Amino acid sequence: MGELHKLPGYQVSQKIRNQEIFAEEYISQLFERIDKVDLKINSFISKNYESVLLKAKQIDKKIKNNEKLGSLLGIPIGIKDNISVLGLKTTCASRILQEYVPPYNATVIDRLEKQDAIIIGKLNMDEFGMGTSSEFSHYGPVHNPWNQEYVAGGSSGGSAAAVSSLQVPVSLGSDTGGSIRCPCSFCSVIGIKPTYGLVSRYGLVSYSNSLEQIGPIARTVVDIAMTLNAICGRDSNDNTSASSSASAGIDQQFEYKIDSVDGILGKNYKVGIIDNLIDSSEYQVKETVHKKINLLKEHDFSVHKTKINYSDFALAAYYVIATAEASSNLSRFDNIRYGFNYNPEGYEWNSYSSHVRSNFGEEVKRRILVGSFVLSAGYYGKYYLKAQKIRKIIKNEFNKLFKLFDVLVLPTMPILPFRIGEKVAKPLELYNLDIYTILSNLAGIPAMSIPAGFSKEGLPIGLQLLSNEFNEQVLIDIATFFEHKDKFNEWIPSI
Repeated sequence: MGELHKLPGYQVSQKIRNQEIFAEEYISQLFERIDKVDLKINSFISKNYESVLLKAKQIDKKIKNNEKLGSLLGIPIGIKDNISVLGLKTTCASRILQEYVPPYNATVIDRLEKQDAIIIGKLNMDEFGMGTSSEFSHYGPVHNPWNQEYVAGGSSGGSAAAVSSLQVPVSLGSDTGGSIRCPCSFCSVIGIKPTYGLVSRYGLVSYSNSLEQIGPIARTVVDIAMTLNAICGRDSNDNTSASSSASAGIDQQFEYKIDSVDGILGKNYKVGIIDNLIDSSEYQVKETVHKKINLLKEHDFSVHKTKINYSDFALAAYYVIATAEASSNLSRFDNIRYGFNYNPEGYEWNSYSSHVRSNFGEEVKRRILVGSFVLSAGYYGKYYLKAQKIRKIIKNEFNKLFKLFDVLVLPTMPILPFRIGEKVAKPLELYNLDIYTILSNLAGIPAMSIPAGFSKEGLPIGLQLLSNEFNEQVLIDIATFFEHKDKFNEWIPSI
């Protein structure tokens, strides 16, 4: 029974449901795994041991009493530390919020718990979700499970690394410009950024409201689909959340299914290869992505080359919009209503607020300053409005592409994972790495990163799949096809 941590979530749930194992026994083993492994990875900021064991005991009792059981029964889920969990610190990996404990649950947490999932702890990240490497954290960088000298990707680095290193079978991340997909690519796990509005953002600490989404991370497509089914749907607390017109007013309307490979092949999906972006990737990334494309061709998918014409402008537009919204959202952190312990004696209002806000990390300060500048008088039209126009052009371009294709394929990241510390002092280099991931956030469409292979140095490479809005089923189908052919769910780091 010592290998329980290797099981994907859906198998754990099955075994607990069938009383082959007890939830309490499984959770106890997982705690041992976390205590041993996370010393090398640094993926957890806080752990919820006592209440988790209590929840596990309650689940065992429910089964014994033949009570109604949820779809995620007994599955432990790690939560990115910018998603509110009642009674657990939600720090956003920032000194500014190091003592903040939310008085409520995010909607996604309520929905997970309704399905009998177990919230096991809060996971490390780039401060306030601002970063591509999970190095910009008050709690130190997250290490890549495949090689601990390398970054895990960001900003949901703790969420991806915890799943990759078999500390949790499933986690939640948030994605503003690739923050789920980048670390999933670097850590060789699966992550999906859902359509904007598919998953409620209520209880997510805001960075850039018009771009961000919460999504699941796992090692198997089944776990991704099960978790997405549990958290998606209309939420009255989030006016941007969507409901399917067929069943408006019901909490859970969307349901994603795992089809057989024969069933997927029978759907005759048309695949568009975004050629101009693949060509601008590092050689080993390009080579690996072409192998995946050839696999699609071998199985008679309709595969054709295409391109995105305005991708050169997308990165600038994204950073203008994201920093502008961040500047506005982060203005609330003045340490008056919540924050860390600091004596205001001897300060007047402005100097106190200024001193407190100097405790933001360097990257957060950088983005607040850029965002304040692009929103300032005389520059609003020159930068912010222009960026919104580019966003509209990119959305229109995707609309045209999805009349021709069901799914678009490109790399998740243009380069391989890099060493910790290598790019910390090079913000523009880091921003440029988001070139492939920000497109789906600007357009509001779903995107998924799946493991595609490894470089000759043994570093993971991810493949990115994009589909039209509310068409997550296509991504799940294509990911299921690759999982069946590549068995990437069995790729596990030796840690």
